[in-house]
Amino acid sequence: MTELTELTAVQLVEGYRKGDISPVEATRAALERAERIQPEVNAFVRLLADDALARARAAEERWRRGEPAGAVDGVPVTVKDILLLRGAPTLRGSKTVPEQGRWDEDAPSVARLREQGAVFLGKTTTPEYGWKGVTDSPLSGVTRNPHDPARTAGGSSGGAAAAVALGAGPLALGTDGGGSVRIPASFCGIFALKPTYGRVPLYPASAFGTLAHVGPMTRDAADAALLMDVIGAPDTRDWSALGPAPGSFVAALTGGVRGLRVAYSPTLGGQVAVRPDVAKAVRRGVERLAELGAYVTEADPDLAEPVEAFHTLWFSGAARVVQHLGSHQRRLMDPGLREICARGARYSALDYLAAVDVRMDLGRRMGRFHETYDLLVTPTLPITAFEAGAEVPKGSGHRRWTGWTPFTYPFNMTQQPAATVPVGTDADGLPIGLQLIAARHRDDLVLRASHALYESGTPTPTPPRTA
Repeated sequence: MTELTELTAVQLVEGYRKGDISPVEATRAALERAERIQPEVNAFVRLLADDALARARAAEERWRRGEPAGAVDGVPVTVKDILLLRGAPTLRGSKTVPEQGRWDEDAPSVARLREQGAVFLGKTTTPEYGWKGVTDSPLSGVTRNPHDPARTAGGSSGGAAAAVALGAGPLALGTDGGGSVRIPASFCGIFALKPTYGRVPLYPASAFGTLAHVGPMTRDAADAALLMDVIGAPDTRDWSALGPAPGSFVAALTGGVRGLRVAYSPTLGGQVAVRPDVAKAVRRGVERLAELGAYVTEADPDLAEPVEAFHTLWFSGAARVVQHLGSHQRRLMDPGLREICARGARYSALDYLAAVDVRMDLGRRMGRFHETYDLLVTPTLPITAFEAGAEVPKGSGHRRWTGWTPFTYPFNMTQQPAATVPVGTDADGLPIGLQLIAARHRDDLVLRASHALYESGTPTPTPPRTA
């Protein structure tokens, strides 16, 4: 049955439709894989085997009758432990969240998946409250990279990325406030999309405000499009959510990249030092887009370094998250989180509004940029995965995770859709990601170009399977 864990969601659904694959067998295989990888990579906070198998049996009966509940009926899915999942505690990587409670509500994206028959395998790991770009927490420990367990899986959706990479479910829900689906996807060699803000509703609202997005983490762009067609539906609990998508994301995959105007910015105008292996692999990916018919120009967006404005917004949000906690509870927190919360609490309302001004100007400049270019391509990250358990690479000189993620967090500020596609590995066999960014509301273009890369045979790193 283990070969079932290598199939994409699209392939599973086709197998269910033909009667060649059983949702129960696919779920058992995914659960077995999850249990096998857990001791080494620590991708899960908890597995929900009994509930998953019950949902799989119900899906199997619906497929037998020819009456599937929806596009993902019977497909194994994991949910990051930031998002509510009915019947399971959502502890957010923190010892400060009590496990006791009713836990009787789904987040909007989870609710849409439940309606369409998805099988929930379990909750995946996150740093405390999703605050940083790697995944370790006082609650669940360190999540490790599938390609080298001595390295980080990235974050904050690191458990989701590791699970998908190792076959513990083809679909995962992650969240992204500064790169948190794209960073771990790049480090683990899978696909991830940060949709346009509001395209996937979020409830409860994030304390990080409109920086926070929900997005799919999958084997490829086709699976992400399938998942987006399910979760990209309005929900009245999110007042800032967008209306219905203009069409099917799966249908939008076709058409390729011929004629698209692509700007390639290898270093954001010399602002970022990119490792040679990364630069070379990303350039090959860009050359592939040109071979497929895109008009590629090396051009840099007008991005003045916005990190201090991002810190003001991010650290203020973190301070708000823990505002209700007493001194005893704060002692249980990740020391790095305590540090940024203290800094965030010192900002004034005027400091916050000044950061909002920077953000609005950044968004305006990117809007103008996309009047000329359909897509912007950059490396997803300037480095590959570094040692597990550290917020920044040893000897890098960086103080915070934003120092090594200069290509990701700016596009949370601008709310644009951005995806990462694997384009090879470095000399140590660690995955490298290429980032594709489009104007707000053009998630279809990002998925279409990503799919074209997959269809053309872009190299997809395969991690060694844990025995």
